[in-house]
Amino acid sequence: MTAARVFLLSPAHCGGRRAQLLFRDEAGFDLARRLQSLDGAPLGEVFSFLSGLYFRGKLAYAHAFARAAAGDPGVLVITPCQGLRPPEVRVGLPLLRRYGRVGIDPTDPRYRRPLLRDARALAEALGDSPETDVVLLGSVATAKYVEPLLDVFGPRLVFPADFAGRGDMSRGGLLLRCVDEGRELDYVPLRTATRHGPRPAPLQPARGLLARTAHWLQVRST
Repeated sequence: MTAARVFLLSPAHCGGRRAQLLFRDEAGFDLARRLQSLDGAPLGEVFSFLSGLYFRGKLAYAHAFARAAAGDPGVLVITPCQGLRPPEVRVGLPLLRRYGRVGIDPTDPRYRRPLLRDARALAEALGDSPETDVVLLGSVATAKYVEPLLDVFGPRLVFPADFAGRGDMSRGGLLLRCVDEGRELDYVPLRTATRHGPRPAPLQPARGLLARTAHWLQVRST
């Protein structure tokens, strides 16, 4: 029997310079116009704009390797104040501004309570099967994601061992390369894993990787 695998993606920073580009009244590029409309834009696309390579890599990798039962989510995004949301859910500028006002701090109830609520609901939906992994694609060096999620998922919460020691850009590049090669990373339990490590050698450029992954994401969104 194939083990189920659900991915939780850490959020993009919603209060930085990239976000300010979206908030400008005169912003005329496509994503900004859609965020200003009633329909909004998909959360995954917005966070990919805000975070760049790292979130694009997380989103592409999670869609490529998620394995969930029918009706269960395979990919969920951690948000600053709305708990876990699918990357397809649409957001507008008012909600994005709200995200930008809440820090990712496990002591802040505006962040912690919705996250715990949705994590517990997910754990209940997944059941007690030890064959189900919940993979965190995000920083494990601090408590901001690890501490609340470990409280809910315990030994089922894992992360890619190759993340240790890498910066965000290196992680994003690694994930995109894995999508391109059809190669899934090895995961280790967060409860017992070494979360820090020496910085690995830089990734060598892969010809055509970013272009092919961008096309793959565009196909997913249509």
